[in-house]
Parts: sequence; C-alpha cells; structure tokens
Amino acid sequence: MPERAHERERLLEERRTLLHEIERIEAFLRSEVEFEPEEGDPDLIERDKAASLLASLQERLQEIEDALEHIEEGTYGICERCKQPIPAERLEIMPEARYCVACQEIIERQRRRSSF
Repeated sequence: MPERAHERERLLEERRTLLHEIERIEAFLRSEVEFEPEEGDPDLIERDKAASLLASLQERLQEIEDALEHIEEGTYGICERCKQPIPAERLEIMPEARYCVACQEIIERQRRRSSF
C-alpha cells in the first residue's frame, strides 16, 4: 500500500474538504426560516440550490469513500468493468475514477441511450 500513499492522502484531503462543506450546507438548511416562504422567494430558491449542491457533494463523498476502500482492498486503480489498470494520468486528474476512459465512455453512452 505504500505505493498508493500519495493517492490515499489526496483522497483523504478531498474527503475532509467535502465533509466540511457538507456540514456547512446542512447547518444552513437546518436554520429556521423566519416566515412562510412563497414560491419564487429568493430564500426558498437559495435553499433549493443548497439542497441540490448537498446531494452532489454527498455523491462525490461516496465516490471518495469507495476509492479509499479500494486502496485498502488493494484494488485501487483497476477498472471495475474491464479489470485493466486505469492509467496513472487519469488517476492523477480524477483519483476517485472507477473506470478507464474507454469503459467510462461506454457506460455514458449506455446511460444516454437508456434515458431516451
């Protein structure tokens, strides 16, 4: 696992950042609204944006947690689809990557087709 120490540290730092941001947004969403907001109210719009951002951050946090688990299991950097090594350049840019570029493109094409 020492060969993955750099990736592990990057992922842990990203995890700390995400947890801090998630905590901040959750506190904002827990804060009480002083009046009953109406549709189109700026505060309501801001809360909707915060809730959407929170969902995205929580999804990203799960990806980071999964990558850390893969490091512990010794499967980090292996494409979950084709089982080939993910290029180091891709992992440097996107340390939580689960798929090589070719497999990621196939998955995205399948998602686009199934969404129609």
